[in-house]
Amino acid sequence: MKKINWLLYFFLTVCTIAQAQEKLTLDAIYNSSEYRGDYQRPISWISGGDAFVTIEKNDEGEDQLIKYISKNNKKEVFVAAEALTSTETSKALPIEDFTLSEDESKVLIFTNSSRVWRSNTKGDYWVYDFDTQKLQQIGKKFPSSSLMFAKFSNDNKYVAYVHDFNIYKEDFNTGEITQFTTDGTKDIINGTFDWVYEEEFGMRDGFSWSPDAKHIAFWQLDASKIGTFYMINNTDSIYSKPIPVQYPKVGQDPSSAKVAVVNTSSKKIDWIAIPGDPVQHYLPGMQWVDNDLLLIQQINRKQNQLNIYTYRPSTNSVKKIYTETEDTWVDIGYPDVSSNQWGGNTLLLTGNNTAFLRMTETDGWRHVYKVDVKTGEKVVLTPGEYDVASFYGVSKKELFFSASPDNPTQRYLYSVPLNGKGTLKRLTPELYSGINTYNIAPNGKYAIHNHTDINTPRTTRLISLLNHNTIITLVSNERLKQKLGNLEMPVTEFFTVTTSEGIEIDGRITKPANFDASKKYPVVFNVYGEPWGQMATDSWIGLYDMFLAQQGFVLIKMDNRGTPSLKGSNWRKSIYRKVGVVNTKDQALAAKEVLKWNFVDTDRISVWGWSGGGSMTLNLMFRYPEVYKTGIAVAAVANQLFYDNVYQERYMGLPQENKEDFIEGSPVTYAKNLEGNLLVVHGTGDDNVHYQNTEYLINELIRQNKQFDLMVYPNRSHGIYEGQNTSRHLYTLITNYLLEHNK
Repeated sequence: MKKINWLLYFFLTVCTIAQAQEKLTLDAIYNSSEYRGDYQRPISWISGGDAFVTIEKNDEGEDQLIKYISKNNKKEVFVAAEALTSTETSKALPIEDFTLSEDESKVLIFTNSSRVWRSNTKGDYWVYDFDTQKLQQIGKKFPSSSLMFAKFSNDNKYVAYVHDFNIYKEDFNTGEITQFTTDGTKDIINGTFDWVYEEEFGMRDGFSWSPDAKHIAFWQLDASKIGTFYMINNTDSIYSKPIPVQYPKVGQDPSSAKVAVVNTSSKKIDWIAIPGDPVQHYLPGMQWVDNDLLLIQQINRKQNQLNIYTYRPSTNSVKKIYTETEDTWVDIGYPDVSSNQWGGNTLLLTGNNTAFLRMTETDGWRHVYKVDVKTGEKVVLTPGEYDVASFYGVSKKELFFSASPDNPTQRYLYSVPLNGKGTLKRLTPELYSGINTYNIAPNGKYAIHNHTDINTPRTTRLISLLNHNTIITLVSNERLKQKLGNLEMPVTEFFTVTTSEGIEIDGRITKPANFDASKKYPVVFNVYGEPWGQMATDSWIGLYDMFLAQQGFVLIKMDNRGTPSLKGSNWRKSIYRKVGVVNTKDQALAAKEVLKWNFVDTDRISVWGWSGGGSMTLNLMFRYPEVYKTGIAVAAVANQLFYDNVYQERYMGLPQENKEDFIEGSPVTYAKNLEGNLLVVHGTGDDNVHYQNTEYLINELIRQNKQFDLMVYPNRSHGIYEGQNTSRHLYTLITNYLLEHNK
């Protein structure tokens, strides 16, 4: 009996050890759902926040809308799949998105969508009326999947939408359609935006109803003088097909931008006389304050001055109420890991719409100011030597925002009184160390809370905001956590190094599970380094980093000056006119400090990055060949003069004035210095960072007689994910290259 128990014990122990030492595979990560995490579907708060609605499947796998009561998460069917069954198809509509009318008597369903640039913003719209219990399609006379941004009027009589760059309204009861603009083409764009506005300002939806439904305010862009960049599709036909993209390159004029108000009864259009040259400014924000007042944001071509105007349709009068200037650039959208979303640039109104909130950095830190709509007088709400990362919303008395005064790798929820006289209060409990983000109900009573840290995939909870108590865990990711518990897990830690120039750099290091400090390890630096990304954050490391650590690599991510770390304005804006120079030097000098660590094999140092990280990789390989032996650059900007004007001019100025800075910051300038192993990867269908960059770099490397490796993905976009097996193939390529050159 003892012998049998011993054998059983031995067998179970061996199985447990074997199970604990399982390793990830690329197939498991990219070709199966084995390690796929769960996520919370987007929600819409209703009844001021006392309830919310989301999309869920019924037992037959059909989409339906489900309502949850916030205080107890009690569930009920809001709109059943049967109610959303089209008589034409006899099938329930797949729900991709939805919005409710102001009085919550109708719901607008978005379905059958198609892609415009990065997002699926064209599609079909259907309205379900709770009172009549009827479902009807909007814009039936137009081709399938061709409407954009449909939205209710507040009086519940109409839906307005964009079709073929023109704006329409449709009467629910009669089906009558009224067309407000008639000049829309691919060049004259009404109610939506061109490529660069969407990419760099996050703007897609370009019109809005006035609260009384008597007017619609809208943007018009004139892109007729924007140069056309052609991508080439060589694979879908025996003859190549050019794919045109209107894309304003650095130094080229942007689209002319105007805003107007149309009377929805008379169809009369009044163009708003915003001062200045419409070609030499951007209009990144416009919103209604009340029935007779608009707020309009204008930023100049160099993006170092923001003006905010009010406009009254009744008098056709424009008044400047606010100006903000910087020696570097003024941020409109603030990139941060705690942001709810990117785009829209809507000013948050408060005090019964008598004031708006604006984040500025004019005192060396990013703070929230309350600005009076009438006078422009401003009051700082978040004084102190710390940065606000982003803000979420307001209640009657409080502002809710994200910050981390003591640790820039983390994010927590704070509140301050809206009168500007209170003290800072942290709302996120100590329990949730790491990155915390929130979707706060309009009444400020409830929130959707997301939490992650380096060791934990995202968990989503419904909380009562007053005491941050969990009402229910919406997404636990327990299945994924159990799977991860069977793996050979790496160890991830944070560190700081001080460069030879005295710059303190934050870093995150991931070591193999069986790490032995007496041994030498190959190191992979994963980089980004530009103003739109922070790498060394206290968020889950992800499967691919775990996989590389299991292959024996030490992985390091570091944040140089210029990244959106919460370390003050000087930290973030010291990169002005020095993209590719300051950030590259910080990374390289910090890496030199890392190379002093005893366990680092200085002969096996690799670096890789994507987009701006690809550019950083090239700059590091070319400028500091004594440090980096192997590099993988994915979708990189090789020449800054090839990128779009809004992004590059914001951080670099105008090439007409300081072209030498663009040349100095461009990796191709230093291609002659390549000594190590370089893999260049790009998709030919990249409408963001054009494949042109890679061909230009290839020519220079050939001219300098530098050998390198190249992988081209036909017709893939900037994300290189389209097509069967693409992601697995790409990461297999990256992995094999690292293994081959770090034996």
